[in-house]
Amino acid sequence: MARKVKDKTLDTREARGKLKAHGKPYYRIIEPGLHLGYRKLKGTAGTWLARHYLGNQAYEVERISTADDLSDADGEAILDYWQAQAKARERMVSRAHAAAGKSGPYTAADAMDSYLEHLETNGKSVVTARYRAKAFIYPALGAIEVERLTTDQLRKWLAGIVKMAPRKHGDQGQFRGDEDARRQRRASANRILSILRAALNHAFNDGKVASDKAWRKVKPFKGVDIARVSFLTIPECRRLINASDADFRSLVQAALQTGCRYGELCKLKAQDFNSENVTIHIRTSKSGKGRHVVLTVEGCEVFKRLTAGLGRDDLILRHDDGTPWGPGHQFRRMADACGRAKINPPINFHQLRHTWASHAVMNGVPLLVVAKNLGHRDTKMVEKYYGHLAPSYFADEIRKGAPTFGTEPENDVVLLDERRRDSGP
Repeated sequence: MARKVKDKTLDTREARGKLKAHGKPYYRIIEPGLHLGYRKLKGTAGTWLARHYLGNQAYEVERISTADDLSDADGEAILDYWQAQAKARERMVSRAHAAAGKSGPYTAADAMDSYLEHLETNGKSVVTARYRAKAFIYPALGAIEVERLTTDQLRKWLAGIVKMAPRKHGDQGQFRGDEDARRQRRASANRILSILRAALNHAFNDGKVASDKAWRKVKPFKGVDIARVSFLTIPECRRLINASDADFRSLVQAALQTGCRYGELCKLKAQDFNSENVTIHIRTSKSGKGRHVVLTVEGCEVFKRLTAGLGRDDLILRHDDGTPWGPGHQFRRMADACGRAKINPPINFHQLRHTWASHAVMNGVPLLVVAKNLGHRDTKMVEKYYGHLAPSYFADEIRKGAPTFGTEPENDVVLLDERRRDSGP
């Protein structure tokens, strides 16, 4: 149901009776780009109007019906203020459908299609959004008319996502019932809700639906987006590199040296590596913007080796047979490498990005510098996930000046390493 916009000068017959007759209508904004107008006439009932914004400071006005100034509203020829609001919204939606060349109801699938197209047109990455939409939005909600979506319906859909078993790549992962697993599923459901909400808001802002009330009242799960980042130690990184297949090893090394995403690495060409500036150029990132990633001396040597003998337009990272790495190709390779490297629990490829960022922060690289290299606009995400790893003046002062109490170790406690030394080789 569309939200009702109150107006003390227009919403009752008595209030309108106090207005002066005027050739210019009295207007009230109903939705962005839509105004409800009331033209007061002498000696007769007033008229309801809808004013639609066309862009470039241009409007188009159309008559809706007669106002209920002299006769009771009948919902058709004579409308009260609230009925006129509803009719104006209907006209707005009909105009949007006509402009798009679409007949029939505007569904959630239509809204999702339009939103994904909007992202692509503006250079934004749609891989994750499209994957989640195909898995969770289109099947459950795609056929439903957006105007008929209800808050209860959307809340049940959101709760249903939490109850679903996790989608797995290959045979990785198990459906766990512990509290952390439930938290993770709620956090995932929140991210899917964000995609749906963005698509529906896009439709609403384009005037394709009359109200955003149904999804505006659906709240995400609280207290589930806890920053818990897993990352490898340096010895684990070495083991993973050594345990990887030859072509995948290059991909792993590139990720650990740059903190770049899998999709970014797969698109790198030889010309994107600048050995003089010691950087690689990410032409299009998740945000739709490019960036230059600064390399260490070691990282520069890795990319010199990877680009040796390549033409400017050749991909740096490829399968052994020369074919490009594609979506999902890393899952099985990563699982196999973790198994051989005895990394338990196993990690996914994206956690190599977390590994680079975590060690950079622990080594004292300023958070803003880490954020820029990762491609974030500011330090918000870096502070959230890695801020606790940064060297802390506060922690140093506590350890230096907090009281100690001369606690002596238990005499019968022997460290494990000492036992091993005493037992011989």
